[in-house]
Amino acid sequence: MISEMNFFERIIYILQSYGMSYLAGAGTTLAIAIVATIIGCLIGFAAGVVQTIPLNLDRDSKVKVFLIKAVQTFLHMYVELFRGTPMIVQAVFIYYGLAQIWGIQLGMWQAAFLVVSVNTGAYMAESVRGGIISVDPGQMEGAKSIGMNHVQSMMNVILPQAFRNILPQIGNNLIINIKDTSVLSVISIVDLFFVHKSVSGALYTYFESASIVMLIYLTMTVSVSRLLRLFEKYLDGSDNYELANHMDIGNQMNKKRL
Repeated sequence: MISEMNFFERIIYILQSYGMSYLAGAGTTLAIAIVATIIGCLIGFAAGVVQTIPLNLDRDSKVKVFLIKAVQTFLHMYVELFRGTPMIVQAVFIYYGLAQIWGIQLGMWQAAFLVVSVNTGAYMAESVRGGIISVDPGQMEGAKSIGMNHVQSMMNVILPQAFRNILPQIGNNLIINIKDTSVLSVISIVDLFFVHKSVSGALYTYFESASIVMLIYLTMTVSVSRLLRLFEKYLDGSDNYELANHMDIGNQMNKKRL
């Protein structure tokens, strides 16, 4: 019967029959992408901060220098490993390889969040490192001149500025994760792409199902992109802030004179 329909009639038939499955798959895709991006950002921030810890060979103890360099070397290897291999291979290795080699059996949801999180963390580590480096060194010197130690300077002065600098990259990683969760179908995660494969395999409507899925992915990525741009504008504040601030100061001075 479906073979006798035209393209648009097949689209309508698929949506009527499997519309809720597509929505459930899209929800799974968004949930994995958002949660894993948040966890990945935390990993990236931690790794980026450690990679930028300054060392003074004359003042710091040899034990401290050795430990920090060892951790930085490990983080560098972690970043290169997860940036240099496809996520689909990482998913197969973590889900199947850990069980066969070390006897660590992860559930498919645990494996999915772990794969996307550590992959995002590797990319974010370099973004955070670059964001920290991009902050004017005078900011750190100024913070230390008023009595802040390195940790206080990073938390209160450097990282807030670095976060604003790398916010577009965070949004870019979220959009990439929304699309790249499709590779998790290899470990049987029922995301949007998995639903597409199931529907197209059952009805032999590959192009029609792909058209629906493409539109859903596009809707999700464009919506996320717009929301992130609104958040960026919110962080930037009002364009008239400086002028308004000066006017308020002037009004306060005039009141004092009166």
